[in-house]
Amino acid sequence: MAPGVRLLTLNRPDRLNALTFALVDQLLAELEAARYDPRVRVIVLTGAGRGFCSGHDRGDHSDPAWMPPRAGPVQRGTMILQRMSRLVPLLRSLPQVVIAAVNGPAAGAGLSLALGADLVLAGESAFFVNGFNDVGGGGAELGLSYLLPRLVGVQRAAEMMLTARRIGAAEAARIGLVLRAVPDGDLLREAGGLADDIMAMPPAGVAQTKASLWANSEVPGLTAALELEIKGQILSMQTADAREKRAASAASRPPRYSGR
Repeated sequence: MAPGVRLLTLNRPDRLNALTFALVDQLLAELEAARYDPRVRVIVLTGAGRGFCSGHDRGDHSDPAWMPPRAGPVQRGTMILQRMSRLVPLLRSLPQVVIAAVNGPAAGAGLSLALGADLVLAGESAFFVNGFNDVGGGGAELGLSYLLPRLVGVQRAAEMMLTARRIGAAEAARIGLVLRAVPDGDLLREAGGLADDIMAMPPAGVAQTKASLWANSEVPGLTAALELEIKGQILSMQTADAREKRAASAASRPPRYSGR
């Protein structure tokens, strides 16, 4: 990966990178650290080995270190889900663009984690499946009921959420679940090329664009969206990097960003 790209790899390949409490805490910490690192322009999130993330590890029964002693089952479950549910809003709130490079299964919490990224690329071996029903609970968690219909429409989302049908990489690209499907061997190279295209733009402008994109997916109407876009444009256009981008374009040379 080029300078400016932080590669984060879920590294439990023997369990298809299933999430444990410890892994969730590590990922939250890595993402928060990247937020304030001006050297990081793009984050690529992927999985080690044959899978992206197979969901929450059902064998992870030990209480996390932060769990209060003698917590009841309702309190314990609520606190665990609240902590895990921080992942998607955190991905969306970072100033850096997050690219999910999905290799192999993205199931349950892994599906929500992938869809929480700003851009999703799928290797040809990737598949997407709602795994929450398999444990006897409801068919949505970690924001899936919000994320999925906005990507593929209510009917396709309903099918995925109400059944356990797997969506392969080619179909995922066709229905808009992912940006595109690529050969497995090209997955990280494609993610790196996409990151390069993003890093050619001024950092403040990218951050403001991302903020407007996701905030305006939740606002009640056009007027509120326009107000947010106006503020973002005014702020980003005043940066030194914006001036550098204009100068570089006029001189037909690559921009040299300073992060200011």
